[in-house]
Amino acid sequence: MLIFNKQFDLKAHLNSITTKKTTLGFVPTMGALHDGHLSLIAQSLKENEYTIMSIFVNPTQFNNAADLEKYPRTLETDVEKLQALSDKIIVYAPTVDDIYEGKTASQAFDFDGLENQMEGKFRPGHFDGVGTIVKRLFEIVNPTNAYFGEKDFQQLQIVKKMVEKQKLAVKIIGNPIYREANGLAMSSRNERLTLDERNKAAIIFKILNLAKEKFKTKSANEVKFWVENNILSKTDYKIDYFEIADESTLLTCKRKSKNKKYRAFIAVFVNEIRLIDTISLN
Repeated sequence: MLIFNKQFDLKAHLNSITTKKTTLGFVPTMGALHDGHLSLIAQSLKENEYTIMSIFVNPTQFNNAADLEKYPRTLETDVEKLQALSDKIIVYAPTVDDIYEGKTASQAFDFDGLENQMEGKFRPGHFDGVGTIVKRLFEIVNPTNAYFGEKDFQQLQIVKKMVEKQKLAVKIIGNPIYREANGLAMSSRNERLTLDERNKAAIIFKILNLAKEKFKTKSANEVKFWVENNILSKTDYKIDYFEIADESTLLTCKRKSKNKKYRAFIAVFVNEIRLIDTISLN
């Protein structure tokens, strides 16, 4: 397995092994890899001649300095997991200076309003940071296909919008959420949970499934009220938001339409650790 810490070296290697017809799969991550990440890599390995995974905790997408500092960094363990999966994976694990070249700041993006919903409301500047790092990584790797998990569904839609508006020659592929045995969506942040917290956090997925059942016969507002006042109020966890939104626009559902697809989105603090999840309602 090849590991590169500098974009110059990575680009030189990719230039030496690729042609215009070569397919490059790319999986951008912030490390602390779990089975969800590995599933993205496995798909890329099947569908491309070469696969690159980036491992980089991007500072510009954190609006909470403490959250950035506490984010798990497990590069050695991550590399072991990748090696066990395949020795054909190319790893790019850069420093902040290698990515930002002394100017650690976000570019301003217009995502046609997708950035103003849910995560964007509660994490100012977050999606400018996401757009900045993903665009920068695409420029460095120049992938054919890039793979993202649907747990961060809003991020997935924003990356697709950025590719469309920036006219980037990469296909964005979303993959289903990987879950732990109790239903908790796999996340690098789960590493910060105690075993007891991990078990209790299973209620997040249960809430989403209950909301899905309610949505069959109730309005979006009725489901939201029910979740916030009858379910989450009975737990020790603080809700950041619960929304039912149009999948394509991410706008809050006011009145159901048979021609639209809807999703429930939730963000919950398990003590000080913030977890998000989502489920399709159609």
